[in-house]
Amino acid sequence: MQDFDPPTAVVVGIDGSKAAVRAALWAIDDAVDRDIPLRLIYAIDPNNILGRDPDSAAHRLATADSVVRSAFMAIEASCAPVKIEAEIVQEDPVTALTRASHSAALMCVGAVGLRPCHARVGSTAAALMSSAQCPLAVVREYDSVLRHTGGFIAVQLSQSPYSSVLIEQAVQEARLRRAPLRALIASQTRVGASVGDRAASDRECVLYQVDRQLDAWIRRYPEIDISSVTLDGTIVDYLAEHAPSVELVVVGADDPGRVDGGGAPAGHRLLSDTNSSVLIVRCNSDIYDDRAAVAGAPTA
Repeated sequence: MQDFDPPTAVVVGIDGSKAAVRAALWAIDDAVDRDIPLRLIYAIDPNNILGRDPDSAAHRLATADSVVRSAFMAIEASCAPVKIEAEIVQEDPVTALTRASHSAALMCVGAVGLRPCHARVGSTAAALMSSAQCPLAVVREYDSVLRHTGGFIAVQLSQSPYSSVLIEQAVQEARLRRAPLRALIASQTRVGASVGDRAASDRECVLYQVDRQLDAWIRRYPEIDISSVTLDGTIVDYLAEHAPSVELVVVGADDPGRVDGGGAPAGHRLLSDTNSSVLIVRCNSDIYDDRAAVAGAPTA
């Protein structure tokens, strides 16, 4: 076990599934833009090999090596100028990826892994939504994810001190993927006059803050089509209606009730109820405090 953190990288969890390879291909642009390696991690769960004969363990290691080589070749075939690293570890996948997330700039996984699953979200991706310590991209297994097809990047915003962090992350993804950006602001449920008036006032405040922040990013990146959208219904309804046009949705990990007022974490609700890839940003880290304190001011 290493007693130090490896250098910063964009980390991808791979398991032999097509979804994992697509996640690795999706992550290339982020690694190239940051000028850091793309690190592939294949975890062999020791709980699945204890008590088995040495031949079985050797077979699992050979399988891991084959999977890593296959992903490596798929990335190289993209001809992108990215440095590729690979690790094969004997550790539970969630534990291994959570540990790697402490030093990662970004982590990417497929929405559903190698084993057949009736759920819309695989167990590893679901667990990482809570445990990953860096932004986590959960990538759907669709060709449109990998192509610049005119789809847009969406970011869900509310009256939060960390909305500037989410906007910054969404702007960077829109820039990388040459896609429009839509800042989504959900309407508030009106129950009674006083509650309705307060909700309307809160929404106007959010709109003002968002427009102020977006204006700063528009000035910095005039080539990006950036605008805000006030939703009549929930974000899930909006994404379902615009499903073919949504490349990615950016949400905060630390505001569990934001998606249509439910109790499930935002990322899990979106992955369960829509066909969108999701980038989940953990905003409660101290590294974001200075950025969040200056709403609307893009960092240099």
